[in-house]
Amino acid sequence: MPVPKFFEFFEGFLHAIEDGELHGPKEVREAIATEMKISAADRAELLPSGKQSTFDNRVAWARMYLDKAGLIETPQRGKYRITTEGKKALKSGEKIDLRYLEKYSKFKAFHSTTAKDSNSQVEDEKEESPVEILESAFQQVNSALASQIMSEVMKLTPTGFEKLVVKLLLSMGYGNGIDEAGRVTQQSNDGGIDGIIKEDQLGFSNIYIQAKQWSPDLTVSKPEIQKFVGALQGQQAQKGLFITTAKFSSGAAQYAENLLGVKVVLVDGNMLTKLMIKHNVGVSVEHLYEIKRIDSDFFEEELYIG
Repeated sequence: MPVPKFFEFFEGFLHAIEDGELHGPKEVREAIATEMKISAADRAELLPSGKQSTFDNRVAWARMYLDKAGLIETPQRGKYRITTEGKKALKSGEKIDLRYLEKYSKFKAFHSTTAKDSNSQVEDEKEESPVEILESAFQQVNSALASQIMSEVMKLTPTGFEKLVVKLLLSMGYGNGIDEAGRVTQQSNDGGIDGIIKEDQLGFSNIYIQAKQWSPDLTVSKPEIQKFVGALQGQQAQKGLFITTAKFSSGAAQYAENLLGVKVVLVDGNMLTKLMIKHNVGVSVEHLYEIKRIDSDFFEEELYIG
């Protein structure tokens, strides 16, 4: 089953600690996963950032919301306990969701800081946790940016595109510290090779590049990769990068994956724009935000000042 939304963990969290004893975060997560039958595979699902599991993130936000409403308390570092109000909520038989938590003035004051209108609590129930909302917006911004990048890339001359590819690889760290580490080959005598990146000072190991500036709607098929492999063999090369603004057919991908004696990496238009964004090629940083979360280990240990 998909990982429930963060507000769908409210009742499960309360049930996990309803005995009135103190419970740690790991213990609570295990109890919730068991009660709600969340598989190990679903628990391993990561947020888009890849830095935290979706399950852990949503349980943590459920805990914070329940705490703000006064249904749980944290009398010790990293230890949770249900409150009298929390027990009442479970016994009420009502659905414990965002609308239910709005009954508590303490929570309402907290929740209103992000509310824009009286329907905000209803709208919130259609959303993920606040961190996920931020990550979703981040993905949307990058998706729009990728489209703009591709539009500009397609306006480059063929030579300009080849230079862009070499610059991208250098920005990724290939040829780092090597003089004249990357170059575009002369079109009149390139032998099917558009660019070369040196991996060591003396040139014992090079990466040979084929750059195809094709329409993003087109597909690079297996024969194109075979021709590139032939060009690599002509250079007695073992490493090749085939990078394009188009897509690769499944046959081309399978052929490249099963090659022996030579390694060919395929980068399509989608991956090209992602790499340009990641390594700041053709883009600049407009805003920088830091998203921080509580360090439970820090608060679970004794603090010493010395």
